[in-house]
Amino acid sequence: MMSAADFAAIRLTLELAAVTTAILLVIGTPVAWWLARTRSAWKGAVGAVVALPLVLPPTVIGFYLLVMMGPHGPVGQLTQALGLGLLPFSFAGLVVGSVFYSLPFVVQPLQQAFEAIGERPLEVAATLRAGALDTFFSVVLPLARPGFVTAAVLGFAHTVGEFGVVLMIGGNIPEKTRVVSVQIYDHVEALEYAQAHWLSAGMVAFSFLVLFLLHSRKRGGAR
Repeated sequence: MMSAADFAAIRLTLELAAVTTAILLVIGTPVAWWLARTRSAWKGAVGAVVALPLVLPPTVIGFYLLVMMGPHGPVGQLTQALGLGLLPFSFAGLVVGSVFYSLPFVVQPLQQAFEAIGERPLEVAATLRAGALDTFFSVVLPLARPGFVTAAVLGFAHTVGEFGVVLMIGGNIPEKTRVVSVQIYDHVEALEYAQAHWLSAGMVAFSFLVLFLLHSRKRGGAR
């Protein structure tokens, strides 16, 4: 059966995924809208930066974030000057790392949803003298709602499954930075395979449920 440490890791993982997803939706929405609408020469470069976590090893991302947020890095020096201390090996540090690592899983579905809207609804709104913000909140958001659902689900699920980035930035501090993936690693290292099976099976079931719901939603939307 699962121990108190296992339940603490589950709670921390869900908190991290919820906070990260909320931040990603706030940050990712304007980025995705810009990528979907712009004709700037910078579009390719920005899109490549957003997609980097898809191809970079998590340890590489974790390493550079650790350097930047460390005592000699620019972010670390800024947080120390503001009296916030250092972000590595803290929950806030995990959030920063998770936002970077899960960024493409939120931005790309939103960009695809915005691009699928097309020009016609925006032109109709313009003929009705709707302002930019009114058009976005009254026309774009309702039409892009499936994209927001997909982005939120993928961002949450991807954050739940993180290992390399959170281990590099947060370490392995019980009830502070030890998430489910790290807890499974600890059980395996200690040859506690029964406990590892419980958590691993839960992750498999969660991942299957997420993918099943997404595929079911796409099939329902296609009809």
